Amino acid sequence: MPRRTRLRKVVAPPEFKGYKPYGTYKNSKEYVELLYEEYEAIKLSDYDLMNHKEASELMGISRPTFARIYESARRKIAKAFVETKEIRTVFGNTQMDDSWFICNACQARFTIPKTLKQNICPMCSSDQIESLNNQK
Repeated sequence: MPRRTRLRKVVAPPEFKGYKPYGTYKNSKEYVELLYEEYEAIKLSDYDLMNHKEASELMGISRPTFARIYESARRKIAKAFVETKEIRTVFGNTQMDDSWFICNACQARFTIPKTLKQNICPMCSSDQIESLNNQK
C-alpha cells in the first residue's frame, strides 16, 4: 500500500488561470493542467534561483519529491509549447501558506489581513470572493 501523499506548501498561488498559444491556426480544445505545486517548483527553482534542497525545504517535501514535481512541470510546459496547447493552472495537492482568495468578478488573487473585518476584493471592491484554500 503506497504512503499517503503529503500536502505541498505553496507560498502564493499563480496570478493567472492559464496561458494560450498566440498566432496558431490549430483550434484544439485540449489543454495541459499545471498543478500549483508544479508552478511553485518552477518558480522557486528557475525564477528565484533556489537549488532543489532549499526549495524542497520551503515546500515541506523531500528533495527527490521536489525533483519529480519539477521534472513533471518542465515536461508539461514543453508539451504545451511543442503541441501548441493551452496551459491551465489547477489546485492539485497543495496547502497554502496563508489564506488566499480569488475575486470572481476581476480574477484578482489576494490575502485578507486578519485585522480586516469585511471580505471584499481590494482591486474592484466586489464581494464575490472565494477561498482558494478550499478549492480542490
